[in-house]
Amino acid sequence: MNDIQDSKYTCSINDILRILPHRFPFLLIDKILDFKKKIYICTLKNITVNDFFFFGHFPKKLIFPGVLIVESIAQSSGLLLFYHKTNNYVKKKICYLTGIYNTRFIRPVYPGDQMIIKIFFKKQLCSIYLFKGIVMVKKNIVCQSTISLAVCDK
Repeated sequence: MNDIQDSKYTCSINDILRILPHRFPFLLIDKILDFKKKIYICTLKNITVNDFFFFGHFPKKLIFPGVLIVESIAQSSGLLLFYHKTNNYVKKKICYLTGIYNTRFIRPVYPGDQMIIKIFFKKQLCSIYLFKGIVMVKKNIVCQSTISLAVCDK
């Protein structure tokens, strides 16, 4: 895949798998809905009752774990950071989550929901990148968090 232009853009799961090292059951992004190089990305995660963690996370009232909402913010941030890079660059580098700041869980997320994850690039400090994430379900904010990622050699 070459450089992606700034515009409304959707991609396939194969594009996501090219960039993120995560695989089942820990890949928490299903689709990229919108992308503005080095500025913004919007991703989607379908929440299904078949996800493994629902068997132990409140079996009588199924709720998507908050820590996985934050992980979806981290994975989306990694996509924003690497999506416009060449395959060769992506093969040599990896992102690590280095910080989680000012996280607020506002509403629960349930099976059948679609999480829309909006990520905004904030700033870079050497090899550390700061992002603001807002997660929504049906136009309602369910979580907000600021995270930092470090880019390292594989």
